[in-house]
Amino acid sequence: MPFDVQVVVDSSSPHALADWWAEALGWQVEAQDEAFIRRMVEIGAAAESDTTTHRGALVWATGAALVSAEPGRPRVLFQLVPEEKTVKNRVHLDVRVGAAEREAEVARLVELGARELWRGAQGPSTWVTLADPEGNEFCVT
Repeated sequence: MPFDVQVVVDSSSPHALADWWAEALGWQVEAQDEAFIRRMVEIGAAAESDTTTHRGALVWATGAALVSAEPGRPRVLFQLVPEEKTVKNRVHLDVRVGAAEREAEVARLVELGARELWRGAQGPSTWVTLADPEGNEFCVT
């Protein structure tokens, strides 16, 4: 039986990082149901401290997710963690744009706040490794 997957990225500021990645990928930040959140706090299933306000909306403090308008793409969840990133990622995203668009896309992402780390090649494959605003590595291929 096949399974669905969700990609989870640890973050010290999940809502801001989700906004950045939404802009980077052209995806949308998944809406959170304010009425549901309020109801959970009212009945004691969650504490007020489990919530925060982001862009004028009540949201769960622990995370924000991205979704693509195209079906079949994995959901990407940015999850609040207390520690800052300290070492290289063991898993990363590859943003596949094609050789003809790679340089323009790298320039656009750097303009948005990414940092270029290095360039790599193996056989016919080439890529540029960048870091998002929290230092998470990803490649543009």
